[in-house]
Amino acid sequence: MRLYLTALNPTDSVMDGFLPAAAALGWDVTVLTDQPGGYPDHEAIETDVRDPRAVIDVIAGHHRPDVVFSNSDHLQAETALAAGYFGLPGKDWRACVTAKNKALTRRRLAPVETVRSVRLPPGGDLPPALPYPVVVKPAMGVASEDVMLAADVHELAAAVSEIRKRRPGDVLVAEEFLDGRLHTLETLGDGRTLRVLGGFRTTLGPLPHFVEERLDWQPDPGGEHVTHVAAALDAIGAGFGVCHTEYMVTEDGPRIVEVNYRLIGDNCDFLLGDLVGVPLHEWVLRVHAGEPLDTLGGRAGPQDDLFGTAVSLIADRSGVITAAPSAVSPDESPGDTAGVRLWHRPLRAIGDRVEVTHTNRDYLGIVRAIGPDQVTVDAAVDSFRELRPWTIA
Repeated sequence: MRLYLTALNPTDSVMDGFLPAAAALGWDVTVLTDQPGGYPDHEAIETDVRDPRAVIDVIAGHHRPDVVFSNSDHLQAETALAAGYFGLPGKDWRACVTAKNKALTRRRLAPVETVRSVRLPPGGDLPPALPYPVVVKPAMGVASEDVMLAADVHELAAAVSEIRKRRPGDVLVAEEFLDGRLHTLETLGDGRTLRVLGGFRTTLGPLPHFVEERLDWQPDPGGEHVTHVAAALDAIGAGFGVCHTEYMVTEDGPRIVEVNYRLIGDNCDFLLGDLVGVPLHEWVLRVHAGEPLDTLGGRAGPQDDLFGTAVSLIADRSGVITAAPSAVSPDESPGDTAGVRLWHRPLRAIGDRVEVTHTNRDYLGIVRAIGPDQVTVDAAVDSFRELRPWTIA
């Protein structure tokens, strides 16, 4: 079985998740990437992976493919087209395009929910009327970059002007602010059946920015939530493979924030796999090999006897990092972590210069922890942070 994995820069999900999963399955792997030096221990072919024609050409000139897959937020449509060319299981490229483009997502979700949204093309004027406050963001954005809350037309004009300094050619979206609590739903589908793996409650930092500070495990999101998200995914056509959907619970019920047609990131994929108790990355690959969900093994379901969290350690000022904790795994956890498995993944290093951007790019590290209940887990995380602080001078 040969897997072609398309990728850009190396990520934890690929390096520590999907590549080891493919090895555990006994598959041969070829990485197609524009950064082959980032994959030194694997066969990596330099490819213009943003062009599906180039991906198809490279695969056709190499070994016969059995699986063509990507976890990159930026390469879903291109990879789906390549898989389709070779007659392999894969996502609908149209669903990939729709999910990636927030303006298209809103149009496709119109029969499912009502959220006022306006597309702002490059050089276009501001809309004449919107229900303020509104959120303005790039239609193709990631990691909370250039996502801002505007209280009125003057703040919207200022936000659009600021964003367009950095993104002069990008389409923006201005949509009504969804007031409520942010949640996620994690799903896996084989094109016929959609399985809910669980979800998280997301804590955001202070407005007007939207930085994700922590995610707390929610094994049973609730019937109304699942029904609404499932209807949204069906409207988009996102029923194959893994999907990470963010939604707000408002007074009027759940409303979709965005659909990420890939596995949840920021180390939460490993947290999810541990909480559900399955080899998650292997399951995702096996679905892309054409295996039905009901053949994957034990059914993943709510783990009511466990609590898990992923806490982002965020820079609170610009400066140079002068002290930083190293990577930590459960058998190395310092302090009072009795009954808790704790990991720390540093994202920066001593000597790095940090400039606060008010996005997920401000993460210094991520702590993930699993234990019997939230009180015990929070105590272990607090102990770790006190004993191993990040210092910026």
